Amino acid sequence: MPRKPEIEAPEGGWPLGWGASMREFETHLAVERGLSPNTASGYLSDLRILAVWAVDQNTAPSDLDRDAISAFLVSQHAVGKAPRSIARLSSALRQFLGFLRMEGEGAAGPEAVVRPPRPPRILPRTLTESQIEALLAAPDIATPLGVRDRAWMELLYASGLRVSELATIPALSIFLDEGFLKVMGKGRKDRLIPFGQGAEHWIRAWLQIRGGFKPHTDALFVGHRGEPLTRQHLWRLLKAYAAKAKIRPETVSPHVLRHAFATHLLDHGADLRAVQAMLGHADISTTQIYTHVHQARLRALYDQMHPRSLTQP
Repeated sequence: MPRKPEIEAPEGGWPLGWGASMREFETHLAVERGLSPNTASGYLSDLRILAVWAVDQNTAPSDLDRDAISAFLVSQHAVGKAPRSIARLSSALRQFLGFLRMEGEGAAGPEAVVRPPRPPRILPRTLTESQIEALLAAPDIATPLGVRDRAWMELLYASGLRVSELATIPALSIFLDEGFLKVMGKGRKDRLIPFGQGAEHWIRAWLQIRGGFKPHTDALFVGHRGEPLTRQHLWRLLKAYAAKAKIRPETVSPHVLRHAFATHLLDHGADLRAVQAMLGHADISTTQIYTHVHQARLRALYDQMHPRSLTQP
């Protein structure tokens, strides 16, 4: 059996009568579903809200039914939970109820969770191509750390990797001569992503000096003591380079570079399905939000450039 990743229990532990079911569900998420520790921890944190409410209602996990679930969701609306939070909570509930039914511990299944109204679509924040160029040029390439940072920033923008994927990608997963990389994403699914000559150039430059950092990890990018870079370290570095590039740091994150990767590909005519595959989205609807970004940018450009775009009849 695969080793279960370490997942932190929700702060405060589980209410009386819920610990056993939730520990089994935690194992199910990590081992059988193959979810990342971050995703599993999010489900568990949301379900602790349900557990606290259920104990107050004298409701055990096996007693959950459609009426109880509906009453719980109504209570969350009443305390002012945002639609997006309710949607995330509902997703956790469907997963948990499906698990209980599979284990024979509850009659209600995922269908007991009435789907909430779709939360308003929030277009992802992105950067212009000129801003990306300024950001990539920010590291001091006269220094080894500057070469390293230029390399991971180029790769992040060239491939659309998640920051967690970038932090852990092994050096042996980069195939420079072929121009692609192999990454294990969410749900432990492998995907192949091409990257361009810009990223290839800087990764080769980094690999020539990587050994001088005496790495004690197979991670491609390491710190000055040879340790793998963490997500938090990458965030801090990126925001520092944003400030140096005269870009407001609060508008820049590794995920913004992922958005820029997808948006700029579509701006230049990429196929939506190809972008979906490179991003590792299981559902095309997740990727389609980038078409809205693309359309919004086209509309803004039209309004700016067409002589009669804002003319009243």
